[in-house]
Amino acid sequence: MTTKGPDLQGLLRRLNDCPADFLLPPRVAGAGTVHVAAVVSDVLDGMGGERLSALAAKTFSDPARQTPDGWLSVVLVACWLLGDSWFRGQRTLAAKASILFASHLQPLARLVKPDQFVADPDRREELARFCLARLGLCPLGESETVARDRLAAISSVERERVAREAAAAERRAREVRKAMAAKRAREAASVYGRE
Repeated sequence: MTTKGPDLQGLLRRLNDCPADFLLPPRVAGAGTVHVAAVVSDVLDGMGGERLSALAAKTFSDPARQTPDGWLSVVLVACWLLGDSWFRGQRTLAAKASILFASHLQPLARLVKPDQFVADPDRREELARFCLARLGLCPLGESETVARDRLAAISSVERERVAREAAAAERRAREVRKAMAAKRAREAASVYGRE
């Protein structure tokens, strides 16, 4: 995140104004409405990059790759975000955006419903900051440290990781307490047996 990016407030307004068409069901295996690969290709083209190849386009339409978590809908919302005029002609960002669409958004999609990235102010900020970070950008007027800290503070992925680690630590603590209680019981039985 070393390069200065667009104004964050403008991106948040853009997400707030995301058209309902971007939340329509993605087209997969003949079902759904929106051809995600076409939208991704348009965004990459607008950035000055290459449109998706036929093979890369399959990433966004192959039923074997699809999950019920709303990933393709999150991709569409991210496409709306990166369709902002600031990103037009940003050729150097197109390759990173392609990777963002193809893989980086999946962890977010497992945790947050796509419409929340439009409706909820914190989730809008999370998606905008997440996308900027994956593109190597800081919001205009923010240092890299501030941008990284703010993303960590609102990150659903980070919150889920911390909760998972806390649960694992609690399980380990229970196991240690149980082992210590069993050891005390054995020691007490040993003392009782000698008397």
